[in-house]
Amino acid sequence: MDLSVYSHNLLIAIAAICLGMLLSFILRKIFMFFSRFWLTFIISTIIKNLQGPVNFLLPLLCLNVALSFMTISADHRLTFDKTFEILFTVLVALTLIRVIKIMEDYFYHKYDLKKADNLKERKIKTQLQFVRKLTVSLIILITVAIVLLSFESMRKIGAGLLTGVGIGGIIIGFAAQKSLGNLLAGFQIAFTQPIRIDDVVIVEGEWGRIEEITLTYVVVNIWDERRLILPITYFVEKPFQNWTRVSAQLLGTVFLYLDYSVPIEPLRDELSRILHSNALWDGRVNVVQITDNKPDTIEIRLLISAGTSSDAFDLRCEIREQMLAFVRENYPQSLPRTRIEYYKD
Repeated sequence: MDLSVYSHNLLIAIAAICLGMLLSFILRKIFMFFSRFWLTFIISTIIKNLQGPVNFLLPLLCLNVALSFMTISADHRLTFDKTFEILFTVLVALTLIRVIKIMEDYFYHKYDLKKADNLKERKIKTQLQFVRKLTVSLIILITVAIVLLSFESMRKIGAGLLTGVGIGGIIIGFAAQKSLGNLLAGFQIAFTQPIRIDDVVIVEGEWGRIEEITLTYVVVNIWDERRLILPITYFVEKPFQNWTRVSAQLLGTVFLYLDYSVPIEPLRDELSRILHSNALWDGRVNVVQITDNKPDTIEIRLLISAGTSSDAFDLRCEIREQMLAFVRENYPQSLPRTRIEYYKD
């Protein structure tokens, strides 16, 4: 092939790539124009996620069309066709993954996960997160399979492996038993939902929130910012506490141990006063009860309620502090004490 043919082919390739880049630029400007009439967030997330694949896809498509105008041998044309086929397959897979990300971004924009009563949002997010990860994994596996099967040598290897598929299936079944168990546990958690994203749980004696649910493990964000990593089967096979399974609302208890002489009605009045002036109280429960008596003290339980588990914990601490201060200032003789009676002969 002489120099003039190379120059001709190079010019056509450059022109095709420039045309593809120009089309990509025009398409982005069109989206920016329509963003004035549609939701700006939808347009921005489409541009953000699809800009990369489109910037490669359109020039590649134009270059593929330009091949018919080039002077190249049959062998080289076959090589180019095979290369374009693989690149198109990878770009289509990448585009599908980015489309899934656009749908996820739209959900996060539409539903407010930061509000107090976000049970519905966390339920949908848990299912969406699992389905997204599973779908992306399937897209990657299918893409790799398509690319490998596009080579003749790989087809021969695959045909040879079919003869041992029976024994291989048994071996793979045993080897992947745990992985399949994790996958099935993931399905069960995604749709029966014993846990959801942002659920407050007690696992392994630790208090924390469900931060991430993957296909194989769950990340629990512990209150002191440590991360507890548990296999996803843990939440199917072992008992654990879920404080936000049905609602974010929670009851809290404060125990006071005071002398038998303490009057109960002033404690009830003081608790009501404190709760009505505290924004953490949700107005549902306000109870003072004597729940036990011991040789030296009585056990007084203060039962309160809050909108979330975090609010309940903070409210309990504040109630305990203020109630002890109230008893200390108004009924110091009712604080726990030991009585000694002395008899003189």
